[in-house]
Amino acid sequence: MNRLFLQIILLLASSQLLAQDADPLWLRYPAISPDGQNIVFTYKGDLYSVSSAGGKAYPLTLHNAHEFMPVWSKDSKQIAFASNRYGNYDVFILPAEGGKATRLTYHSANDYPSDFSADQNHIVFSSSRLDAKTNQQFPSGTLPELYQVPTAGGRVHQLLTTAAQDARCSQDGQLIVFHDRKGYEDPFRKHHTSTVTRDLWRYKTQTPIKKAYTT
Repeated sequence: MNRLFLQIILLLASSQLLAQDADPLWLRYPAISPDGQNIVFTYKGDLYSVSSAGGKAYPLTLHNAHEFMPVWSKDSKQIAFASNRYGNYDVFILPAEGGKATRLTYHSANDYPSDFSADQNHIVFSSSRLDAKTNQQFPSGTLPELYQVPTAGGRVHQLLTTAAQDARCSQDGQLIVFHDRKGYEDPFRKHHTSTVTRDLWRYKTQTPIKKAYTT
C-alpha cells in the first residue's frame, strides 16, 4: 500500500513539472514592432509586450475573452488585434504601451487583422462577409474576403472579394501581398500537396490582381 501511495505521489509530481514546462508553448503570434524595440505576443488569451532585447513581459490586455493576432502600426505606436469580447472575433485597437482597447468592427462574422495601411489611417483585415455573386463557391462562410476599417472607427470598405489572408501593405500603399485559400484543407496539415494548396499573390491597388508565386 505504501509503495502504491509513493507511486501516485511521484506521478502527480511529474505531471506538475510537465505542466510547468509546457506553459511557454502557449506563447504564440509574436509580432515585432517596426522600430525593432518591442515584441507583442499572445499568452493564454491575452496580449503581452516584451523588449526585443529580452526582459520581463507585461500584459497589454487582461480580459476573460480570447485576444490574439497582434498587428503593429507603421510608427510602432498602436496595435490592432482580434478579440471575441462580444461573441465573435472583432478588430480592436489600443496604444502600444497599453490602455483602453477600442472596438472597430461590429459584424457577426469573425474579423482578423492583417496590417495597417501605409498612411496608418486604416486597418486591413480578413472576414467572411460577402462573396462576389460570380464566385463559383458563392455563398461561402469559410473563404474570407479582404476589407479595411478606419483606425478612428467608421464604415468598412471591401478591398477584394476573393479569399485573401495574412495581407501585408507596402510602404507606399501601392501593393498588397497575401495568400489565398482555395478550399477546406486542414491549415495544420504538414507537407500538404493538392489542388487547394495556397499561393502567394500581389495586388497592385490600381491594377488587376497578379499571381506572385505558385507552390
